[in-house]
Amino acid sequence: MTTTRTARELAETYFTAWEAGDFETLRGLLAEDVDFVGALGTASGAEEALAGLKGLGQVLEKIDVKVRVAEGDEVITWFELHTSVAPPAPTVNWMHAEGGKITRIRVTFDPRALLAGLENQR
Repeated sequence: MTTTRTARELAETYFTAWEAGDFETLRGLLAEDVDFVGALGTASGAEEALAGLKGLGQVLEKIDVKVRVAEGDEVITWFELHTSVAPPAPTVNWMHAEGGKITRIRVTFDPRALLAGLENQR
């Protein structure tokens, strides 16, 4: 018997896996045609989205979730994004899920400190 995860469960697993660098689990959560739009770029499809998560994962230290709100297929997660190159960035992630997969992700935060930190790392 297969159970479909709720949107909230998908979001919880997404952030736990990303913080742990578990990209195999992350890949399994994403719909093939997932659509990502964020402060650092866009991605169409699971492989592009995963590549972006891996890229930021190289400097990711911690995801400090402050609150998660779920309503039906929509989940909003407010968190502080801790990286090795910038001060923590207050961030919001809005996900939509269908059929047990994440189909849409929207992320917003002020990327200036992170971009400067990444530039200084080069």
